[in-house]
Amino acid sequence: MSVLFHPLSIRGLTLRNRLWVSPMCQYSARDGMPQEWHHVHLAQFASGGAGLVMAEATAVNPEGRISPDDTGIWTDAQRDAWAPIAAAIRARDAIAGIQLAHAGRKASTWPPFAPQRGSVPAAEGGWQTVAPSALAFDDFAAPAALDIDGIDGVVADFAAAARRAHEAGFEVLEIHGAHGYLLHQFLSPLSNVRDDEYGGSLENRARLLLRVVDAVRAEVPDAPLFVRLSATDWAVGGWDLDQTTAVARWAGEHGADLIDVSSGGLVAHQKITLGPGYQVPFAAHVRREAGLPVSAVGLIEDAAHAEQIVGDGEADAVMAAREWLRDPHFALRAAFELGDDIDYWPPQYERARPRR
Repeated sequence: MSVLFHPLSIRGLTLRNRLWVSPMCQYSARDGMPQEWHHVHLAQFASGGAGLVMAEATAVNPEGRISPDDTGIWTDAQRDAWAPIAAAIRARDAIAGIQLAHAGRKASTWPPFAPQRGSVPAAEGGWQTVAPSALAFDDFAAPAALDIDGIDGVVADFAAAARRAHEAGFEVLEIHGAHGYLLHQFLSPLSNVRDDEYGGSLENRARLLLRVVDAVRAEVPDAPLFVRLSATDWAVGGWDLDQTTAVARWAGEHGADLIDVSSGGLVAHQKITLGPGYQVPFAAHVRREAGLPVSAVGLIEDAAHAEQIVGDGEADAVMAAREWLRDPHFALRAAFELGDDIDYWPPQYERARPRR
């Protein structure tokens, strides 16, 4: 069997393989409530053989939504709407995960399907955004700097969201600390110019993220907990790989089980060099230097490449996104291409199973 299709156990939970579905925003919710679209969208990947299906960045409070059409989990009604989706994933023998998020200064924006771009005006359903410092992202509306009470509220909201997510049936939780959203904004010196205990030194800038890890771990002591980090801002003077590695190590000491290594998203002037697997070296570095399991992401689009990444010890699992959208049965296809005779091909599809 290929290493990509070896099971992986984390905190007592066994995932059937290491080819996973990355969280992908669908901008299709109503008042934070997932819809029938989310049910079909996510369950199909479980039928397609994924080991882990991670639901999209889901806001821990209303102000944390990227757009008015984002999913949330700040109410019990939202929890109950997520429950059948998590159950559908698990019924197909995949593991259901959810990414808990707060967009910070990148919140209250028009969804990508809208003709407008930028911040949504209050008159059209937008809201005041928050951030570590009153520094806007690009030409978005200026955020308000969070005070200590506001920071405490964010921590409490992540904890409550984690509790609801676990009650909904999600077995893996991921804290979103990447892509220029709130926790990343606190981490990076390009967006955090505070002079209190949440700004300045790396320890101070990491304080909120680690408080969130502590709070989530306290709510769900037995669930695997991932943290997504951007390894670099791709900008001079910004967040970088060495800081990422240090914070990943600290997150592990506070109860995180795996670091989901991505990059970018903090500033509009980032300069990214794209290519297949362009973020994999970041994941490999964090895995080696922080001593934690990692997942790798970034234009990983074929089975052989994913197999190589795991086989070479660069990552413990691969998170793919666009290839799952092109082919919701990516894992079934990958197993065939790698010569694996997996035993979870859906019996309803058995007549279409390729034979050697």
